[in-house]
Amino acid sequence: MNEIKLAVIGGSGVYQPAMLDDVSEVAVETPYGEIRPMVGKIAGRQVAFLARHGREHSLLPHQLNYRANIWGLKSLGVERIIATTAVGSLREELAPGALVLVDQFLDFTKQRPLTFFESGEVHRAHIDVTEPYCPDLRRQLEGAATSAGIAVHSGGCYVCAEGPRYETAAEIRMYSQLGGAVVGMTGVPEVVLARELGICYAGVSMVTNWAAGISPIRLDHADVVQIMNEHGQKIVNLIIGCYQAIGAVSDCGCRRGSEGKE
Repeated sequence: MNEIKLAVIGGSGVYQPAMLDDVSEVAVETPYGEIRPMVGKIAGRQVAFLARHGREHSLLPHQLNYRANIWGLKSLGVERIIATTAVGSLREELAPGALVLVDQFLDFTKQRPLTFFESGEVHRAHIDVTEPYCPDLRRQLEGAATSAGIAVHSGGCYVCAEGPRYETAAEIRMYSQLGGAVVGMTGVPEVVLARELGICYAGVSMVTNWAAGISPIRLDHADVVQIMNEHGQKIVNLIIGCYQAIGAVSDCGCRRGSEGKE
């Protein structure tokens, strides 16, 4: 198989690789377990698709094998990942249905393996994440959105909570005061692991609900899925447009994170 340089990680509501042609499944062994991404084509370019929660959404955020997922995609040759997430909104201007190209994160996870480095490789393990999401890939997503007439909010801080419960109203007030724009449960450590392996990573977040204490109703996962079903095609069109037109990898700095895996 030729190296697959592009990948999509589909979050809640984006389970199937409908954006791809000529789809097949591949098994990839990693030091952390096996993954089974789907591989197909967008505009003749090979793209790997990985359903983050499994194709039946059977895995909760704290159960995900983040290290196997990112290591496995790197093993296929992936250089760029577009990852989708369903999020709650902390900002009045980000109503349900809005798309946000996040550019920063706040990490409130508690019990997940956060890194590939488990021994004292200090010079490699202390990676720079001043810009955790690839600025070049985000610009290319912005260009695809403009071309397709898709409204996106460029920039915003993604707050990653541990889950699987939803947040309290007090937590949401705190996240908002700290500068958070949206809240989800899966963006970290995924983005950090990608940087450790020198992969360009961009996050596309779909607002599915107002966060706790802002929402006038109780939070329910069924409502999240409904919003994703109503608006999810915008994410698919955005990714297709980006990968159809994407150019060569620029010197964005992502590859210098830890000089790749050994």
